[in-house]
Amino acid sequence: MLEFHTDHKRYFDLQLANARDAVLPFIESVKPLRAGMQMLEIGCGQGSLLRAFAEKGVQCVGVEMYPLWLEKAHEWLQPELERGQVRLISSNIYDVDPQKDLGTRFDIIVLKDVIEHIHDQARLIAWMKSFLNPGGMIFFAFPPWYMPYGGHQQVLPGLLGKTPYWHLLPMPVFKWLLKVNKHQPDELVEIKETGISIERFERILRSTGYRVVKQQHWLINPVYQYKFGWKPRRQLSVVNALPFLRNFLTTCSYYLVAPDK
Repeated sequence: MLEFHTDHKRYFDLQLANARDAVLPFIESVKPLRAGMQMLEIGCGQGSLLRAFAEKGVQCVGVEMYPLWLEKAHEWLQPELERGQVRLISSNIYDVDPQKDLGTRFDIIVLKDVIEHIHDQARLIAWMKSFLNPGGMIFFAFPPWYMPYGGHQQVLPGLLGKTPYWHLLPMPVFKWLLKVNKHQPDELVEIKETGISIERFERILRSTGYRVVKQQHWLINPVYQYKFGWKPRRQLSVVNALPFLRNFLTTCSYYLVAPDK
């Protein structure tokens, strides 16, 4: 297991650096952030992105369902919470009442490393239109399912955590490998059920009435700069031209989308 997955403060810091250096510049190349804008992050984790947006003067709401992450977010975002610049909601997004719990519409919605965990992704993506202000956009970042570690197996200790592509095995074999290596299967089985390819994500966007404003596929995910010291690399144009192959060799995809007019 990679140690930063258990060192929560280090993980917060490296995700904050990635937000400042990669995520916000990607969004601001199309939609500059201004003080007073409203931002919603679904699956905000420990709150790294909320801090990066708050540094721009944006008013932020984070929704998170896991108690440990929410506890850390309350701890590390204390200055922003005290200023009223960040609000945290403990909930599954499907249990959120937009009027009662959110109380506003948003200029930007963020799902970073989240959509691949969501059941009924088309339902959520379609529903999020009702959360947006006019001119609002949604940012997605996710690892395509077929990429080397698309099953999130890197969180496991031992050989399975270091082995690429084995998450693509049939489900019975996948569960058997987890069992014989004495790993709890629930989270990784859920990822196998909900993992999303680039093509399926784009089909969902089209079927739910969105257009792609900007996209970027990465051969080397920008966050790897902070995890491993690897320089970010955009996907090669020749690989981008071969959609099926692209899934296997793309470690992360960024999308900024907006409702069709």
